[in-house]
Amino acid sequence: MAADTHEEIPVSDAHDIDNLDLAATAQQMADDAPAGSLDQAAAASVAITCATTRDIGDARSALAGITPDDVRQKAMELFERLASGAGA
Repeated sequence: MAADTHEEIPVSDAHDIDNLDLAATAQQMADDAPAGSLDQAAAASVAITCATTRDIGDARSALAGITPDDVRQKAMELFERLASGAGA
């Protein structure tokens, strides 16, 4: 039965994550963060990176090159949390 087959398909996995959805979420987080804060810089970095890369693998690679180190670390942590579906 087709209905049974549909139930067997996973709702989502890492390959189904849309970079533009991640970018929108990160941009909202950047907008909500205090101006000039590390949180704002990291979230804006994730938003821009996700908006300009094809998939999460490309985004992860691009984020690895962000400087300074504290922004990169915070951005990578945020990205991994968002990409895993854990949200903000």
